[in-house]
Amino acid sequence: MEGKTGLIMGVANERSIAWGITKQLFLNKANIILTYQNDSLRKRIEPLSNKINCENLYKCDVSFEPEDEYSIENLIEKIKRNVGHLDFVVHALAYSDKDELKGKYVETSRKNFLSTLDVSTYSFTRISKSASRIMNNGGSLLTLTYIGSNKTTPNYNVMGVAKAALETSVKYLSVDLGKNNIRVNAISAGPMKTLAGAAISGARHVYRYSEKIAPLQKNPDLKQVGNAALYLLSDISSGVTGLTHYVDGGLKVVGIPNQNFVNI
Repeated sequence: MEGKTGLIMGVANERSIAWGITKQLFLNKANIILTYQNDSLRKRIEPLSNKINCENLYKCDVSFEPEDEYSIENLIEKIKRNVGHLDFVVHALAYSDKDELKGKYVETSRKNFLSTLDVSTYSFTRISKSASRIMNNGGSLLTLTYIGSNKTTPNYNVMGVAKAALETSVKYLSVDLGKNNIRVNAISAGPMKTLAGAAISGARHVYRYSEKIAPLQKNPDLKQVGNAALYLLSDISSGVTGLTHYVDGGLKVVGIPNQNFVNI
């Protein structure tokens, strides 16, 4: 990644998937730009940015009703002015009301449905459109998804719908941007102990269950997901686009687990 400059959106703390990706890219000599949603989060992210020699840290709020309606577009303009171009973007943004990440999907409110899809799905299309304009030599766009997009998982609810839409967005964006040598992919990580994951009711059960039934009998760690991102963002994967790449210990391939795990 030496000589490549990229934007990473969604670092929350040292346990977030976005940070695991950031660390691996930094270790491989990428120049990284970070964003934060608000001033309180900046206090948490600024010390992390110092660890990777990040010289460009920008505020960008993509929430349903932000103060700046054109936050993403304005962010890209700042990057164009101060840095010049981008080679890659990592979109690790998602949101849903945690009170609706429990119980039944059928109880989803209209307001939360719209805000969840806007932040978790449409923001990737927005950043892809804007960032592609300053990817002068082609590039790579990467987002994060989850198995709850194509199989039901407890309490994931509307986030599953949003992730399904996000994965389909990856396919359509890959076709739209391919002629510009811009690749678009997603990583579907298995259950991990992150701040985002903790917001979902029953997360511990899901974590323990997947750890036992996955073929590798373990959940992924930040380094493993970071290495997968490194592959998808580097020229090593120059022929890969429109892909959802699973880093889940093989969890996706299991239909009915072995009878030894019935009483998990």
